[in-house]
Amino acid sequence: MANILIIDDERSIRKTLTEILSYEGYKIDEAGDGEEGLKKFSEKAYDVVLCDIKMPKLDGIEFLEKSKAVNPDVPVIMISGHGNIDTAVEAVKKGAFDYISKPPDLNRLLITLRNALDKQDLVTETKVLKRKVGKVLEMVGDSTPIQKIKDTIEKVAPTDARVLITGENGVGKELVARWIHEKSNRSTAPLVEVNCAAIPSELIESELFGHEKGSFTSAVKQRIGKFETANGGTLFLDEIGDMSLTAQAKVLRALQEGKITRVGGEKDISVDVRVVAATNKDLLKEVDEKNFRLDLYHRLGVIIIHVPSLNERRDDIPLLVDYFLDIIASEYGQPKKSVDKNAMDALQAYNWTGNIRELRNVVERLVILSGKTISLDDVESYVLPKK
Repeated sequence: MANILIIDDERSIRKTLTEILSYEGYKIDEAGDGEEGLKKFSEKAYDVVLCDIKMPKLDGIEFLEKSKAVNPDVPVIMISGHGNIDTAVEAVKKGAFDYISKPPDLNRLLITLRNALDKQDLVTETKVLKRKVGKVLEMVGDSTPIQKIKDTIEKVAPTDARVLITGENGVGKELVARWIHEKSNRSTAPLVEVNCAAIPSELIESELFGHEKGSFTSAVKQRIGKFETANGGTLFLDEIGDMSLTAQAKVLRALQEGKITRVGGEKDISVDVRVVAATNKDLLKEVDEKNFRLDLYHRLGVIIIHVPSLNERRDDIPLLVDYFLDIIASEYGQPKKSVDKNAMDALQAYNWTGNIRELRNVVERLVILSGKTISLDDVESYVLPKK
């Protein structure tokens, strides 16, 4: 359900528009002048604004200009009974979505409103797609461990050396893998990710190496595996410590010989793949317990990058919080919120068992539930465990 803000100094116009648009299923807020309208616009996310031009305190054109500084993506439809062609042209030049004369024709108003909402949907969809296919997320932090990781990536990425990334769940191991690929000579080729922990052991070989039609009961057609899909690029094996010993043996062969064989197949297939692996387990302990092959460990760990927990890099928390506030404000199409010093101190002192992933979720929770400024009371209410 779309949120619409109506700004007009004539109560009768506001009432009429509110009744009509509420009947059409829209959620309506009203403001009696430009200043009140700008305040509401700054505090809440709206999908469309209907704005009069001639108003006290702050007229419609001034509101239009100031609203673009707050959120340029929200369509503003100007409505005026004192308008002429020059006024309409000026409004559109300054970023108005459309211009409607008073008294507004109902059909024209509803069509214009639907078009504005369609535009807003396209803007939102485009942002989502850009986030999915666009630039790799930043590696935020100035702490010594993070600087060391960045320096290592700069040195290692241009080579074809295999990398083993270690660290707790949620610390950002996948982000390190993505940056290694992004800065490598393979960056124009695919980065293919496989979560070894999420795939049943009986299916991991088919997932990695593919299978031939009829090789097992559900193999109704030939399937290309991840090694072939990543040919020329990078294969990221996440949670490698959860891979079965049988699959480990085949991965070892692929690394040694640059060849794979599909499940149920006999032909060797050459592959040119750089393997980057990650784990939250102590692989040498897994080797001692006969759960992981020592020879595979040495093949994977040409370069070992350990990603510290968030508790080990608390100085980076303010930077990370600010980064997530930017992202969330963009995603929600609303002004960026701030965090007061006491709240930030509490966030830095918190025990982050879920690491960066938990921090991202907490910041989003605070953005949703708090006011314009995130306070210590908000952190105590929505983050800290209840005593």
